[in-house]
Amino acid sequence: MTDVRSRQPEAALGPAPSQAAPRGRRWRPGDLRPVATATLLPAAGLLIALGLWWLVARLELIHPAALPPPADVLAAFVERPARLLAHTLDTTREILLGFALSAVAGVLLGLALAASRTVERMFTPLLVAVNAVPKITLGPLLVVALGWGQKPILTMVFLLCFFPIVLATATGLTTTPAELAELIHSYNASRWQAFRKVRFPAALPQIFVGLKVAMPLAAIGAVIGEFQAGESGLGYVIQQYAGIGDTATAWAAIMLVALVSILLYAALVLLERRSLPWLRETTSSR
Repeated sequence: MTDVRSRQPEAALGPAPSQAAPRGRRWRPGDLRPVATATLLPAAGLLIALGLWWLVARLELIHPAALPPPADVLAAFVERPARLLAHTLDTTREILLGFALSAVAGVLLGLALAASRTVERMFTPLLVAVNAVPKITLGPLLVVALGWGQKPILTMVFLLCFFPIVLATATGLTTTPAELAELIHSYNASRWQAFRKVRFPAALPQIFVGLKVAMPLAAIGAVIGEFQAGESGLGYVIQQYAGIGDTATAWAAIMLVALVSILLYAALVLLERRSLPWLRETTSSR
């Protein structure tokens, strides 16, 4: 009689010693490569930009009154750091508050446009018309209507950020992959279940695209609003110091606007990666 035990599969006996899973992986120098890449490449790009800036100023391709050398801009910041940082905080608060308001309103209106074709046909032309109006032309009217201070600035931020978020939300909700739609229908899910389990999660990548487009626009809107109605903020500083010919300080404020925009955009990208950890694995090999 043939011994049954001799025919047991090798897998039942456990993995071979050479195939056994290690208890822990040792640290390797290559583990730091993503961190080094994320740090060194932006630093290299910044150094290249500063080098080109210095070269343009050195050769006086642009008049120094319009584009001072980087050293002069740094010196202007060193002379009055407390004042510039205080105005930076004011501008950052306006950017965040205006962006938050536009994000909430934009997502809600995008949901309405995606839920009803009647609502979409009714309001899409109006949204396009409002987005086509140059926002800087509305600045004096906002001051007349809302007065000086934060209200017209937040309104300017809202107007610049609103449309990309609405468009991204509506597009994401109306382009659910066909296989996912068929799957949810096969389970006889309700409309709310389909929205909560499939449509909205599938639209999140597109919504984040709209948010990332809107974030730099929020900084632009805050500065434009401060030009028109600001009593503080980096836009106010740029206008005041450029008006008296101190372009180095004005450029220091411009650099701070750029820095704030970069940091807020990076925070939004980090939030996207934490909220959608599966996105990079399913959409790109980078």
